Amino acid sequence: MSGHSKWHNIQGRKNAQDAKRGKIFQKISRELFMAAKAGGPDPSGNPGLRLMMDKARAANMPKDVMNRAIKKAEDGDKTSYDEVTYEGYGPNGIGILVEAMTDNKNRTSSDVRVAITRHGGTMAGAGAVSFMFDRKGKIVIDREDLDTTEDEMLDAALEAGADDLQTTDEDFVVLTDPKEFTAVRDALKEAGFNFTSADLAMIPQNTIEVPEDKAETFQNMLDALDENDDVTDVYTSASWPEDAE
Repeated sequence: MSGHSKWHNIQGRKNAQDAKRGKIFQKISRELFMAAKAGGPDPSGNPGLRLMMDKARAANMPKDVMNRAIKKAEDGDKTSYDEVTYEGYGPNGIGILVEAMTDNKNRTSSDVRVAITRHGGTMAGAGAVSFMFDRKGKIVIDREDLDTTEDEMLDAALEAGADDLQTTDEDFVVLTDPKEFTAVRDALKEAGFNFTSADLAMIPQNTIEVPEDKAETFQNMLDALDENDDVTDVYTSASWPEDAE
């Protein structure tokens, strides 16, 4: 999921990867199904489906699983999912955005509320938190086997039309205007870069540090939200204390 700390990513790699991958595929399958249902099963004429297919490939989703979700829409399956966003606050007023795709809004609303409030957070009304975030294209490139310096990556990103580059020990994160996302992604792919993920995301305008004594509880909240099958993305305005990494 997007919007999580480096600490979360490191801890996540130590968890049961097969189970996590299965949940990710289930969530992406819903997105593929709804994109194909809304705009047709042909990606050449359906930009939304192309985006979801790219997301599926970045997650190493098997082609047959991807095709099955699209075929389900093509065959006229009547299942319907609503896209909903929930807003809340964590410790120190950290903003939380939860995006979900659900066939039962009452169930999902209740589950999200429980995950947030049981871990010390509070729910917020529509618009109370989302204005603190900007929707951006977000392309994540693993640095582990990449022989590219930060300056070289910045030059490549800017040449491709990106707005900004963020760097962690593990990743380069390229941010773009949503309208330029596809062009930037394609240019970087053509330049030989491989992506850990490439998608539209909500990026906080400012971050708030998680109090050290609240870090574990807040992480447990994010894990609880991630584990919900209806939740597709979780974004926060959190920055993490150094010893939490």
